[in-house]
Amino acid sequence: MRFRHILFVPIAFLFFACTQNKQNNAEERKKKNISEFFNSYWEARSKLFPLDATQQGDSRYNHILQNDQTQGFRDTLKQFYQTYLSRLDSFNREDLNEDNKLSYDIFKYEMKIQLEGLQTNLWMIPTQQFWGLPLTMGQLGSGDSYQPFKTPQDYRNWLSRVKGFSVWTDSAIANFRKGMRTGVVLPRPLVKKMIPQMEAMIVVDAEKSLFFQPIKKMPDGFSKEEKTEFTNAYKQAISKDIIPSYKKLRDFLQKEYYLAARPSAGISGIPEGREDYLYLVKYWTTTNKSPEEIYQTGIEEVKRIRDEMESVKKEANFVGDLKSFFEYMRNEPRFMPFKTPQDVLNAFRGIQEHIEPNLNRLFGNKPKTPFEIRQTEAFRAASASAEYMQGSPDGSRPGIFYIPIIDAKKFNITSGMESLFLHEAIPGHHYQISLQQENKDLPKFRRFAWYGAYGEGWALYCESLGKELGVYQDPYQYMGALGDEMHRAVRLVVDVGIHAKGMTREQAVKFMMENEAISEEGAVAEVERYMAVPGQALSYKIGALKIRELRNRYSEKVGKRFKLTDFHDEFLKDGCMPLEIVEAKMNSTFMK
Repeated sequence: MRFRHILFVPIAFLFFACTQNKQNNAEERKKKNISEFFNSYWEARSKLFPLDATQQGDSRYNHILQNDQTQGFRDTLKQFYQTYLSRLDSFNREDLNEDNKLSYDIFKYEMKIQLEGLQTNLWMIPTQQFWGLPLTMGQLGSGDSYQPFKTPQDYRNWLSRVKGFSVWTDSAIANFRKGMRTGVVLPRPLVKKMIPQMEAMIVVDAEKSLFFQPIKKMPDGFSKEEKTEFTNAYKQAISKDIIPSYKKLRDFLQKEYYLAARPSAGISGIPEGREDYLYLVKYWTTTNKSPEEIYQTGIEEVKRIRDEMESVKKEANFVGDLKSFFEYMRNEPRFMPFKTPQDVLNAFRGIQEHIEPNLNRLFGNKPKTPFEIRQTEAFRAASASAEYMQGSPDGSRPGIFYIPIIDAKKFNITSGMESLFLHEAIPGHHYQISLQQENKDLPKFRRFAWYGAYGEGWALYCESLGKELGVYQDPYQYMGALGDEMHRAVRLVVDVGIHAKGMTREQAVKFMMENEAISEEGAVAEVERYMAVPGQALSYKIGALKIRELRNRYSEKVGKRFKLTDFHDEFLKDGCMPLEIVEAKMNSTFMK
């Protein structure tokens, strides 16, 4: 007969074990509850912002175009953010684990900054020449962006989405008119740039429209009936919905709005403009820095970089002042070796191949999302800057580095090609955004978050890694990199100057041309960008300075034990967040 072995356990141990289990279960419940809260928020937000959902790979709302130009929509947003901010108070932050504390802090910040933004009067300026739905529609409808055109349902989804554009157009024009009555209007030079953008979308033959491109690229697997159906439906949509909407916008801008547009460059020229600018500075920098403090930082940085440029000029054995050196770099034929847009694209691909072997020394974690280099579409190239468009989280759509090439023969290699690639592509935006999206441990509101000071700050910081990545090997390329850094320093002076210190458009252009190797045409385009999007240009340098400050702080504290891969991986692993929050997070890791 076998006897069962009986284990006698002390009562105190059993009590401890039960208590520990209860604590663990309670922790799991808290974690689950706040995760459900964040998921609930994201589900509701995706319905409110269907274009964002599409970009993030959520196909459920690919057929919807939200009319975000109504008072009702703004009221809905206010209630939405306030409700979730109030519900957040039901969680005791101190009861949460470290990851959830981080999410709590970011979420609270996000709700407050969005509510604050809804108090401004900027809804009376629905779009401008730099970004806005009329430009986004062109990108999406071309079939080369994040709106999918792979299945018959995809093609039907776009037809449904297009129907909402004419409604949006009417509401946007109504808001523009409200702005005209109250003085909340765009500067006149910006409106002048918008008119040809609308004009470019107006064609007589629907088949020559940008929006007909998906029909020309229909998958081979579509049946003959489907191809006929979509061809006819797209011609109809272009003729009846799209072109009339762009005509309406063009005519309004040309015949009414241009005459009412303001002569002043800065946002201080509109009612409550100074208050709006204080908000936008806070929004884009995620700091409480005053415009004056930022302006002074810009002045100091311009001087520091200018001194470094003088050293490089001597290294290049150039005789003359910096202005002459800039002129030489702009106009010397050997710095413009390209003949076709493909030559320019291939040069950028060469930079990618050159830095590839050195990335392992700086990064432990690398994204899986594919990456491509493309030329910016012709319809927006004249007003576009080089940019990165994020890929889809599942990797089915690559991250894309877009380069506007107006005239390949005038594309200058000393314009900062290497630093531009490090910023917009690898390891700048492509690494940061892709790693964030690929991290499924993050709540979705963090996987797809964007804060300019973090994201653009990181990208600008990546430009400073050039020598560590094996580029900037000759003085002209390094001068181009310094030119890009100077460009971001100049922005601090010019953006604040325009919007808070009475600097005119012409004075801003002059300041840029005196301090960097930029053409007058380029300076005008940049200044008009700052006029269109006040505060956005501040995020780059403010963020990069903070990242460099943290790197130096931890390197000095840890000494030889400091690993750059650890610093970069830690900075990127939790995704985009306000600077104050990321600093606290980094301190908890490196200042123990």
